[in-house]
Amino acid sequence: MSDNEQIVMGPGKKLEHESASKHVTGKAIYIDDQMVYQGQLFACIGGSQIAHGRITILDLDAVRSAEGVIDVITAKSVPGKLDIGPVFPGDPLFTDELVEYWGQPIFAVAANSHEQARKAITLAHIEYQELEPVLDLAQAMDQSFYVRPPHRMQRGNSEQAIQSASHRIQSKLLVGGQEHFYLEGQASAVIPQEDGGMLIYTSTQNPSETQKLVAEVLDVPMTRIDVVTRRMGGGFGGKETQAAPWSCVAALFASRNQCAVTCRLSRKDDMVMTGKRHNFINHYDVGFDDDGSISGIKYTLAGQCGYSPDLSDAIVDRAMFHCDNAYYLPNATVDGLRCKTHTVSNTAFRGFGGPQGVIAAETVIDEIAFELKKDPLEIRKRNLYNTTDRNQTHYHQKLDSFTLPEIIAQLELDADYWNRRKQVSEFNATSPILKKGLALTPVKFGISFTVSHLNQAGALIHLYTDGSIQVNHGGTEMVQGLMTKVAQIVAQEFQVSTDRIVVTATRTDKVPNTSPTAASAGTDLNGMAALNAAKTLKYRLTHFLSDKYQLPAEEICFKNGEVQLRDDALSFAEVTKEAWLGRISLSSTGFYKTPKVHYDRQTASGHPFYYFANGASVSEVLIDTLTGEYKLLRTDIIHDVGNSINPALDIGQIEGGFIQGLGWLTCEELKWDNQGRLITDGPATYKIPAISDTPEVFNVRLLQNSPNSEATVFRSKAVGEPPLMLTISAWCAIRDAIASVEGRTTFPQLHAPATPEEILRAIHRD
Repeated sequence: MSDNEQIVMGPGKKLEHESASKHVTGKAIYIDDQMVYQGQLFACIGGSQIAHGRITILDLDAVRSAEGVIDVITAKSVPGKLDIGPVFPGDPLFTDELVEYWGQPIFAVAANSHEQARKAITLAHIEYQELEPVLDLAQAMDQSFYVRPPHRMQRGNSEQAIQSASHRIQSKLLVGGQEHFYLEGQASAVIPQEDGGMLIYTSTQNPSETQKLVAEVLDVPMTRIDVVTRRMGGGFGGKETQAAPWSCVAALFASRNQCAVTCRLSRKDDMVMTGKRHNFINHYDVGFDDDGSISGIKYTLAGQCGYSPDLSDAIVDRAMFHCDNAYYLPNATVDGLRCKTHTVSNTAFRGFGGPQGVIAAETVIDEIAFELKKDPLEIRKRNLYNTTDRNQTHYHQKLDSFTLPEIIAQLELDADYWNRRKQVSEFNATSPILKKGLALTPVKFGISFTVSHLNQAGALIHLYTDGSIQVNHGGTEMVQGLMTKVAQIVAQEFQVSTDRIVVTATRTDKVPNTSPTAASAGTDLNGMAALNAAKTLKYRLTHFLSDKYQLPAEEICFKNGEVQLRDDALSFAEVTKEAWLGRISLSSTGFYKTPKVHYDRQTASGHPFYYFANGASVSEVLIDTLTGEYKLLRTDIIHDVGNSINPALDIGQIEGGFIQGLGWLTCEELKWDNQGRLITDGPATYKIPAISDTPEVFNVRLLQNSPNSEATVFRSKAVGEPPLMLTISAWCAIRDAIASVEGRTTFPQLHAPATPEEILRAIHRD
């Protein structure tokens, strides 16, 4: 037994990310780092230059004759299915007639270099019959212009409760979208194989969907397509559905020309041609009592979906599920609108609509507190769920576990909330220009895909005769540490060091029909599938040894890299070697499906989430009322991840999610001109957070002694998406600071993102 196996590197250990050293040394291989093959071509996309209209002339002769160009394809070049909509139809790979957004792909070019392909794109001659576009979400709402029908969730009689309440507020909130801005953009490399097959290396969260769509576009069986994803340089939802088109384009060229083809979007093309987080207009009508208890509420949550459905049905649903956030709504009516505009189709983004719902709830609470001249934290605590008589959501799921009261109580003390509230008031009373704000906000976020069939995962484990272990599963690595956590889970079951374990690239020929790595469920699903595969192998080994050494199975124990046999012990390598000699299968699949999860859209009721992840944050900000600039002074976070599989990775996810949320709510602003063209199409015009935006004091800790009440892998809880919504405390603190400008006489209508311009508008009530 080696020294490093004396301590089992299993769950609960702060193990570094499996590719950490590769990331910082530049040795991690991404799609554009793949070796260049002889005769390889490079593809670029030619997009529309209008937002809405019909193509009347498409002349690509100059493109075809341009230097280095080998092939040009259009919609007519597709031998199989043209529409690659992920759930509902409406997403043609290329359009050959109707244009529905600026930048919509019309043709593609393959050339001997990326630069030659980009230059050739500009030579296309396209004429249009322009049609009037719908570019504004409010306009789409007025016209009832939808990509999918509206949906309603209801509990009790909200109208009656609002009418009979002591107080009533009616208002709205505008919530901006967000660009994914991953470090590695959309990229795919395709290599033709025998018999019409394709080997695809791609930066995707959803290899099986890429496999399916490429097969449909080429009109071949899925078995001919093998998709491989080792890692992504960020995904955040932008590579759940919208990574597939570029694999389809590269595969078409590879099939036609029988050579390797790479399709990598430039940053500008990526921002123009792929979707973002949905922007929302949230209307609310709320009735409440003198003590601030909500008695009834009506929401209309309208998401701007763009030109096609993509995943918008489920995304707007998720906003509807989360517009309660942490608060019991005895009477609620929630209407969700999927509005169509002639802009790029918006798509999944970390939180998947949940953040747009949560921010509506927190705005309602703040406005109630302002109306009653009470501290918002008091109103938040008064309206919290509990697990006894205030435990049913507006979609009729009951809460069996709820840790937020404990989290909030701890955070009040840790962050010294009430003393700092007093200090903020004293500062504002003597500071006419600079104003401070403070806010504590909670997060209750449902974990599971709300489409039941996606809550499944598979894994494959091989044991080798030298004691090394190879693991493959359906999840994808986008720097969140999924591969590291799965290795720790398998290490724990076999009681070996993670040094023995290699988690290989996600491949559709090893684990088929996988769900996307999304919904914060990557470890819950794939970790449990890998654990089940490991249990099967451990059972085989145990019973083989029991038979061979004539020992009861109960006396065989896996521990510290060894297998103990009563008074003797074998190394793990000796055991696998003996099992092989004994003709025992050393390979096993594992499978897992999440229990309990279901939702009936007809009745708008069910149990769409296996459990809820909880957390809370306190943020203090300083704003300059002359310029609108702000500074985040301090943030304190307590987050519940259950029995953490890897505390270091979990804290990193919390910190990263918070900063990404800070971008969404304070500085990342998407702008289009009046023709429907995106004008914030690169880092020069689109501002993402920098290190200087990190709070000067940033305290993050995990809630201790809080195992998941549900039987997740080692009783852990998901951590990917929920922390993003912790940033709402900073946004609420900005509004708190604005309110002090006029002595808290008027509730500031602050929309998101709270850019300096928006802060000034809220101060001056323009």
